Amino acid sequence: QVQLVESGGGLVQAGGSLRLSCAASGRTFSRYAMGWFRQAPGKEREFVAAIVWSGGRTIYADSVKGRFTISRDNAKNTVTLQMNSLKPEDTAVYYCAIKSYSGDLFRPAAYSYWGQGTQVTVSS
Repeated sequence: QVQLVESGGGLVQAGGSLRLSCAASGRTFSRYAMGWFRQAPGKEREFVAAIVWSGGRTIYADSVKGRFTISRDNAKNTVTLQMNSLKPEDTAVYYCAIKSYSGDLFRPAAYSYWGQGTQVTVSS
């Protein structure tokens, strides 16, 4: 049974920072790329960032590039999203996911397991 549990969400003022963590269990975590996605009310789930199994390659959505940093610790089965210079438009539920299907890193359909999500709210 694969389980992903996100934490670290909350309410922050614009310009502030949050650090999201995702703890994985039930699978050989280190073999898979991991991603962060987000979904705002009334909008589709969108890609935020992804990291390959080795941590040697990362990609970001243009909207977060330069502000967010994704990293992973395979020994601890965790993936982290450091979010700086937050904006009100970053408000959403943030999900981590394991990529075990073929396809681009930024496509939700390539990810097979998802966490329950953590709410991030940025006030102006």
